[in-house]
Amino acid sequence: MSENTSYRFERLPANDAEKTVEGRPTRESVLDYWTERFGVPPEVFEDYAFWEKGAGKIWVSPSAVPDGLEVESLGITFLRTRQEHWKPTTNAAQRFGRHATDCVVDLTREEAERFVAGEDQEIAWDGDWGYLIAAHELVGEREPLGVGLYLHGELRSMIPKGRQRDL
Repeated sequence: MSENTSYRFERLPANDAEKTVEGRPTRESVLDYWTERFGVPPEVFEDYAFWEKGAGKIWVSPSAVPDGLEVESLGITFLRTRQEHWKPTTNAAQRFGRHATDCVVDLTREEAERFVAGEDQEIAWDGDWGYLIAAHELVGEREPLGVGLYLHGELRSMIPKGRQRDL
């Protein structure tokens, strides 16, 4: 098996049979995660490629991007996978979260304001614990705000500090 590199983007293998780096997720496992956890159909990601740079930092970009580019950044950060529970990024939740049908918590205006400010709050939720997509209705549409961690009746905002806003 090859080793992971922290300075180069490497396209995720399609499946376990193509895997050459121990611990590297596959495109299939990433799509399975988004489908099983959030109900996002795999077709949503048909035109995208997934990349790993560093251990478990998954990025997504248009699939037309060729391999072997020496770049600092590629697409958007998408998922953290080398921890006990995979964690979608705020970018991924905001970009693809509108396709989610599961593990989406709809917040009231007041709750949404507290969430984007980075506050943790008590929320009634009868779904799974773990990482959720927090959303709020804007102009009649569900708009994903970001990722929250729901544990023991509390929704913890995972909005990065630099992106938190007081509204």
